Amino acid sequence: MRDPYFFDDCDILKNKLGIKDSDKLEQAEVEFSCARIHDLAYSPLLGNYDLAHYCKMHKYIFSDLYEWAGQLRTVSMEKEEALLGYMSIDYAEPHDIEKQTDAILKKINSRNWLDMSLDEQAEKLAQDTADLWKIHCFREGNTRTTITFICQFADSHGMPIDRTLFEQNAIYTRNALVAACAIFKDGDFRKSEYLINIMKDGLKNGLNEENDTSNF
Repeated sequence: MRDPYFFDDCDILKNKLGIKDSDKLEQAEVEFSCARIHDLAYSPLLGNYDLAHYCKMHKYIFSDLYEWAGQLRTVSMEKEEALLGYMSIDYAEPHDIEKQTDAILKKINSRNWLDMSLDEQAEKLAQDTADLWKIHCFREGNTRTTITFICQFADSHGMPIDRTLFEQNAIYTRNALVAACAIFKDGDFRKSEYLINIMKDGLKNGLNEENDTSNF
């Protein structure tokens, strides 16, 4: 069955700009989403860090491009990953998305984050980020939405984090997410250390920036 998110005459996601070239659409995504994400760094999107809040953030970031921004995907999907020998992560099936996302976000909200050491925060935050990303709630834009959502969550829960580290290392961040989610029916090949490392560096930088500001 043809992916209903695609234009009828090409394998490009339907978008408000009518772009039917993959490179041009990718560039438009970068430009529009980066502007929205930059705004969120200064004006956080209010919510309870639940599924509704997560969807609201996706809509805010991608509503300039996609009519379905903020809506859970309705089709199964695969993405070939060079890191995995062109296999795909096993993303959640549409009928499981809401249940799995609710469970993960409840877990994130139930943790006693300020009772943890920085190493513990980085490890748990990396695992929760990977678990949320692996669901792939949306047809497109999952990495940017998940990282932005988790960064805002960390900031709001007394864990200032350097968001620019993820923006400036976007390819590394996505590959780290892929590596942290590489679990399949025939084996567990996950390597979480890359995601933990960048999460720890983000928390360290955020803490240093907060300390520098408090000295003025």
